[in-house]
Amino acid sequence: MSIITISRGTASGGQALAERVAAKLGWACLSNEVIAEAARRYGVPEPKLVKAFETAPTFWEKLLASRRVHLTFVQAAMCEFALRGNLVYHGHAGHELLPGISHILKVRLVAPLEYRIRVVMERDKLDRKGASRYIAQVDEERASRMRYLFGVDWRDPHLYDLVLSLNKLTLETACEMVIRAVQWPEFQPTEASRAALRDLALSSRIRAALAADPRTTSLEIDVRVADGTVTLGGSLPSEGSMRDVQAIVENIPDIKQIVHQLVRQ
Repeated sequence: MSIITISRGTASGGQALAERVAAKLGWACLSNEVIAEAARRYGVPEPKLVKAFETAPTFWEKLLASRRVHLTFVQAAMCEFALRGNLVYHGHAGHELLPGISHILKVRLVAPLEYRIRVVMERDKLDRKGASRYIAQVDEERASRMRYLFGVDWRDPHLYDLVLSLNKLTLETACEMVIRAVQWPEFQPTEASRAALRDLALSSRIRAALAADPRTTSLEIDVRVADGTVTLGGSLPSEGSMRDVQAIVENIPDIKQIVHQLVRQ
């Protein structure tokens, strides 16, 4: 049940690589399906979730933390797909949505600027100047949003296990390298990595449920999960808020035990 995430700049060939790898392995290939599932499950308009990942945050959005709420929904949906295993994901922020899970091969695909300009010119019917401007704008917005959501520079090669360049490699060669790499022992699931994924999925499900409920969406609640045991922490404004949190969490499946460390303000 290994997982491959592919990160790329716009018009860098990432979708083509992901689809080729998935077809050869016989695995699922996901991108916007994760956002669509998050929108369906948590009742958020899909365009809002897309915006949270595709444009730089405004000043007010930073203050309201609305994008972080949307991130919670997308991460919860991504975890559910990841539990099924054997998938290739080339959507938004794949390399950051599943932290601490060792059986994920994180790939970064880069392509020469000239290659990207040609793709955008042909795809979007732009002249060279327009295509170059478009690429620069999209890359900068992606960098801004990743800094806001995760505090990282998505272009940092240290975030990835494998960085491939289409400067010399063909897509077919890049595909073969990814397939070979995901078979290495370092990216095979273990009991520990499976348990870590289950705990991450459960904690994400809890955070998403709390964020989706109007009674608790504005509350700051610390959620920690270890082997199915959930620890809830935070300072809440009333006894009613504490009861609301407890009622929501108790309805979430797969919880072995709930430890309350919630206190009144």
